[in-house]
Parts: sequence; C-alpha cells; structure tokens
Amino acid sequence: MKNIIFTVLDRLENAIILILMVLMTAVLLLATADLVYLIITDILTPPLFLLEIREILEIFGLFLLVLVGLELLETIRIYLKEHVIRLQVVFEIALITVVRDVIILDLKKLSGVSLLGIGGLIITLAVGYYLIHKTLPKDRDEDPEQHETP
Repeated sequence: MKNIIFTVLDRLENAIILILMVLMTAVLLLATADLVYLIITDILTPPLFLLEIREILEIFGLFLLVLVGLELLETIRIYLKEHVIRLQVVFEIALITVVRDVIILDLKKLSGVSLLGIGGLIITLAVGYYLIHKTLPKDRDEDPEQHETP
C-alpha cells in the first residue's frame, strides 16, 4: 500500500514538473517575442537606429529577465532528471536577478545605505557562488549530457 502511494505521488510530482516546464517555456517564448518587439520598435522610432539610455536599460532588463527564465527552466529540468536542486544554478539565478535590478535602477533616487546593501548582497552572492563552485566535485559541476554514451 505504501509503495502505491509513493508511486502515485512520484507520478503526480513529475506531471506537475512537466506542466511547469511547458508553462515556463510559453512564458519564455512570450518574453522573447516581447524583447524582439521592443528592440524593433525602439530602433524604428525616430531618431532611427538610435536608442536612448532609458530604452537601452529597458532592453537590458528584459534581456536579463529572459536569461533568468532560462535558468529557472534549467533548474526545473535538472530537478525532473535528478530530483535535486543544484545550489550553483540557484546562485546563478540570484546573481542574474540582482544584476538585472541594478542595471534598471535609478541610482540617483537611492540612499547610500541602500547602495551599500545592494553591494553587500552582490558580494555575498558572488562569494557564495565561488565557494559552491570550488567545493563541488568536478564531475558534478559539468553537464551530465556530455558524458552520456550512445
């Protein structure tokens, strides 16, 4: 009886993960289409082929948001395959997210304490990422698909 319950729960978990992957893929496709639309409209808006700083920051922010989505999709994919959440990927997502927020921030409106807090957060994430990267076994750090035999 216990085995049947665990089997059902495992299948349900896998189904939910697959649904999340499909939804994340749809969101990424829409975000990429939005990014393409934004770039094209910004380039074709007079003055042609010239972008203002505000437009560039908006493009960078959306670009990094798509990268965060890709990393989340990768995390979901790894979880489906290995049933573990890899800390290194989580740190990558956090770093990209913080950097994205820093790029689109209006630094003139922030206090010095806020800037120090953001700097401390970036340094903490970078050190954490470095430590995780250094302590992981080398074979665990690489992509498992590269080592599969046909």
